[in-house]
Amino acid sequence: MTTCRLCGSESLASVVDLGATPPCELFLTAEQLDLPETAYPLHLRVCTGCLLAQIPPLITPEDTFTEYAYFSSYSTSWVEHARRFVAERDLAPDAFVVEVASNDGYLLQHVVARGIRCLGIEPSANVGRAAREKGVPTLTAFLTPETGAAVRAEHGPADLVVANNVYAHIPDVVGFTEGLRALVADDGLVSVEVQHLLTLMELNQYDTIYHEHFQYYTVASAQRALAGGGLRLVDVELLPTHGGSIRLWARPYGEPGPRVDDVLAREKAAGLHELSGYADFAARVAKVRRDLLRFLVEAADAGKTVVGYGAPGKGNTLLNHCGVRPDLLAYTVDRNPYKHGRFTPGARIPILAPERIAEDRPDYVLVLPWNLRDELVEQLSYVREWGGRLVFPIPSLEVVP
Repeated sequence: MTTCRLCGSESLASVVDLGATPPCELFLTAEQLDLPETAYPLHLRVCTGCLLAQIPPLITPEDTFTEYAYFSSYSTSWVEHARRFVAERDLAPDAFVVEVASNDGYLLQHVVARGIRCLGIEPSANVGRAAREKGVPTLTAFLTPETGAAVRAEHGPADLVVANNVYAHIPDVVGFTEGLRALVADDGLVSVEVQHLLTLMELNQYDTIYHEHFQYYTVASAQRALAGGGLRLVDVELLPTHGGSIRLWARPYGEPGPRVDDVLAREKAAGLHELSGYADFAARVAKVRRDLLRFLVEAADAGKTVVGYGAPGKGNTLLNHCGVRPDLLAYTVDRNPYKHGRFTPGARIPILAPERIAEDRPDYVLVLPWNLRDELVEQLSYVREWGGRLVFPIPSLEVVP
């Protein structure tokens, strides 16, 4: 990659190079284990001009999202997060709500329950089908300016457009933003939730760097991206989701509120509005890798059993970067039946049903979706019954008593 996808600058500085890995959601069937896998470089850089952190667009959204392994509704805490979001919105009975990347209807199901007109725009046919089975109207499509204009022409302008955990997934960030602008009414609101680069850097959350995520936002860089597509950032909220996210509120017209200035000041104090703030991240990532490998090797040498919990995309970045294979992590489990009997990309760790943990009573359970810590500590409390312990690899290795 030689040019910034936002401002066109040809000056990009390295932040961290994670080697080469397969796409993180391409879980393997048993029949595919003897076939080659394609791995792509995973190298995060930051533009020296606009400071957008980004990776090269080596795979397309069509490669990833036409058939997708992630179903949002398998996270109870995420569904509750969506329910609260809808409950807190002052929506008129005749309002129209559109969600982009609506997945399996995890959020819009709560809009439907209120009797409010809505539409999901979801590119993955399999998860969009699950949404329609819940009674959530869903269009199978990627958002482009043309898609946005067509939806507006058919259904009218949206009073609220929601885009959760998708703004990092689109390499054409300006075109996608233009699509959001095409959907929303002139006096409507756009809500965008995306992981905050500030917490990613501060808490060593490097496993959220993977090929589906093309860019990583500060509020400053998100403000520039929104403006490039015709939207004005008017407010921001700091959220605990995904280890630390930002909810960006944008309008076609408006000025930034005081919370925007507050978060911009925090980012500036952390050094993220200049190149120096990114200088030591690679060294901190290397320490996370060494600490996890040391723990797994020592556990194996001591005859202890270690299994995983969860098979999220972020877990595959971690496993591949650390070189973890089944000799160090016997298997992992996941609540999503789609993944059962499959194997993680690259590392080829078997994925089983969650009940397997209680059957095998391992000494340690390595929690890969660390961002769901509170939810999973409660779900996995039974591990203590036989003296098992949970292990969290990020922000630093922690073995929970």
